[in-house]
Amino acid sequence: MSFAYGMSLHVTVVIAPENVDRFFQAFKPVFDKVTAEPECLFFEVYQDPQSPGIISWVEDWSKSPDWFLKEQITKEYYKEYLAVTEPMFLKPREGQFWELLGPEYHYSKELSRVCQSAQPSGAPFLKLN
Repeated sequence: MSFAYGMSLHVTVVIAPENVDRFFQAFKPVFDKVTAEPECLFFEVYQDPQSPGIISWVEDWSKSPDWFLKEQITKEYYKEYLAVTEPMFLKPREGQFWELLGPEYHYSKELSRVCQSAQPSGAPFLKLN
């Protein structure tokens, strides 16, 4: 694959619910550094509302998976994060690279608008059965 438009990395980790706060304490500084990288196009984090220890994120990059594995994940700022968080994993981290298909298949709105449309009670604005 050419990865002409870049790639998307989808990651899921499973940790014990009592470690969620500790996980995010280690995760947030790396999130801030990653999103400052010029090749990082998008980064969003998700948490399973029924199982708070299941955390997923999506990172979009302007480069290929080969570049990511050689140039990005080897950066110094990942070392402490990995040393702190990997022992928390209840099972191996899952990750998958996807090829971005480009502007014809891309759309996004401002997150603040989407969040404002959510119900103030904390209930989801879309209920899935």
